[in-house]
Amino acid sequence: MKKTPDAKWSKTLQCWHIPDTERNRIKCGLAGDATVIKEPASAIRTSSNVSINNKAQLQKLIEQLKLKAYSNSTIKTYQNEFLQLLHSLNTYPVQDLKPDDLRRYLLKCIEEGLKENTIHSRLNALKFYYEQVLKKEKFFFEIPRPKKPILLPKLLNENELSRLFNAIQNKKHKAMLFTAYSAGLRVSEVVNLKLRDIDSKRMQIFIQRSKGKKDRYVNLSPVLLDILRQYVKLYKPAPKFYLFESEQTGTCYPTRTIQQIFSVAKTKAGINKEVGVHSLRHSFATHLLDKGTDIKYIKDILGHFSIKTTERYLHVSNKQLVNIVSPFDSLWEKENIEW
Repeated sequence: MKKTPDAKWSKTLQCWHIPDTERNRIKCGLAGDATVIKEPASAIRTSSNVSINNKAQLQKLIEQLKLKAYSNSTIKTYQNEFLQLLHSLNTYPVQDLKPDDLRRYLLKCIEEGLKENTIHSRLNALKFYYEQVLKKEKFFFEIPRPKKPILLPKLLNENELSRLFNAIQNKKHKAMLFTAYSAGLRVSEVVNLKLRDIDSKRMQIFIQRSKGKKDRYVNLSPVLLDILRQYVKLYKPAPKFYLFESEQTGTCYPTRTIQQIFSVAKTKAGINKEVGVHSLRHSFATHLLDKGTDIKYIKDILGHFSIKTTERYLHVSNKQLVNIVSPFDSLWEKENIEW
């Protein structure tokens, strides 16, 4: 691969890569058109045990999701969850199932070890099909949802953040993670930032059609603005449209690439916590709370629909916890306890 024209070494992925062309695919023994890299979210991938009727019902589900302008990721999730039910039916018509049938199916899924979040996702897909496509109202009224585990956001402390950022040498990669933390952005929001979204006059960053198709403004840190100006000035080739452009395609970076950048930096920094790049957003929110920022403002900055989502950070903020003295400390000071 190294001898192939235009081969490049990726510091992030620690491997060589070559352009995805028809000629290179033939060299590597890969069949197929190089221009078709991935299937659209609406593509129906079914196995032979799914009947023609059930394939048609799956198509109806996808069409209804499109008409309601659901995101590609949601369409893909609902499609895959619905397919799991179709695979279990063989030729039995999915539209003829009754609530009791679905109740038994979901109970079987739980007994097979599916996690609560997966069950919720599958329920959402099935509920959409029966109530939005087939127009069967309250079809899931008597089917309970499993209780979700209460998981606290995973975050990094300030020392860990410093080590993480210092472990990155590439200025572009550094600027990406700086942007994610300084504004509390999702990784999808970072990669979709355009040069015009950085408003230096109003000191704001415009986040367009983020999760839930919701626009919002977030504060632009003066320090981050200086860093981004230096990055745009020094980095070659300079970005033309997206703030962080791929050198190979000229389009926005894949989210997976930033996730890998974070993972490599975390390992180099010696951080053993099971955290991903989204922990930068969690850390941002928690550190704002620690500094006394009103939770209502944090909700708007993060773009949450409900204050309940933001309130999770109250459980991990140490603003009040640091002032609580353990009764063991008091006992140690008062009594003669041996160690």
